[in-house]
Amino acid sequence: MNLRTNKQRLVKQAVVGNIRQPYNGNPYYIKSDGQAVVLPALAGITYEVEVGDCVFDYEADHLEPGVTLKNDKNNDNDGLNLLSCIGNEATVVTGEAKGAKGYVTGKHGGCEHIIVYFKQEDLEKMSIYDTIQIKSYGQGIQLLDYKDIMVMNIDPNLFEKLCIKEENGSLIVPVTHKIPAYLMGSGIGANTSHRGDYDITTTDKNAIKELGLDNLRFGDIVLLEDSDNSYGRAYNKGCVSIGVVIHGECVRMGHGPGVTTIMTCKTGKLKGEISKNANIANYLNIKNSI
Repeated sequence: MNLRTNKQRLVKQAVVGNIRQPYNGNPYYIKSDGQAVVLPALAGITYEVEVGDCVFDYEADHLEPGVTLKNDKNNDNDGLNLLSCIGNEATVVTGEAKGAKGYVTGKHGGCEHIIVYFKQEDLEKMSIYDTIQIKSYGQGIQLLDYKDIMVMNIDPNLFEKLCIKEENGSLIVPVTHKIPAYLMGSGIGANTSHRGDYDITTTDKNAIKELGLDNLRFGDIVLLEDSDNSYGRAYNKGCVSIGVVIHGECVRMGHGPGVTTIMTCKTGKLKGEISKNANIANYLNIKNSI
C-alpha cells in the first residue's frame, strides 16, 4: 500500500566518514562462561560477510558486514550518525574504488559507526581511511494518517518497499522474528533511538533456539515486543518497535545481534506479520541467495 508521508518535505544532505581500522585496545573478550578469547570485532573492511548472512555463522564479536565508517571529528561524526539512514545511497569519493555505490545498512551505537554495503568487487579495491559520502535522507519522516507511529532511521524510498499493510486502523509490517522484551540488553536507557542500536542478548542459548532466533540474519526486519523506542529505549508493556538487525553475535554478557529502530508505537497500532523475506537485502536487491 502507499502510505501518505511528508516525503516531499524531507531534506537530503551530504555527510562523510572514513573507513575505520579494526581495533581492540584489550585483546581479550570475556565470554559469559568466563573464558577469555581473541576475536575479530568492530570496524574495517569485512570481506565475504554480507547482509542476508546468518549473524551466528562467524567467530567474531559485534561483527559489522561490509564497510565501517566513522568521522574523526566528534561533531562531524555526530552528524554522520544522526542523519544517515538505512537505505541511504553511499559513494566512495577517494581511492581506487572511487565512484562505487552502496547502501547504508546499519547504525551501531556506543562505537558510533555507520555500516555500509558495497559489492565484493568494490571492497577489493578499497583501503582503510578511504572517504565515503552518504546522501543522508529520512530523518523527520512522518506518517500523515498514523500520528501514533513514529518512523526514523530509514530512507523513504526503502520504507516504501517494506510491503506494509493496513488492517482495522493498524499497520502490519512483515518481520522475520518477534523478540520478547526480556531479551533486549545493551543500549537500553539511551536518550534517543534516532542513532545507534541495541542488542538482543544471547547468553541463554536455549531461549534463542526455542524462540527460533538461531537463524537470525544481518538485515532482518524484526519486531520488538513491549519495547518503547519513542524517546530512547525502554521496556513498556504494549508498545511495539520495529528494527533492522545491523551487526553480528557477541560473546559478552548483555550483548548480541544489534537492532537499529525504524518504527515505534505506544498505542497498539503497529503489528508484525512473520515473513522469511523481510530482509533489507531483498528490498535493496543486494544479495541473490536469500
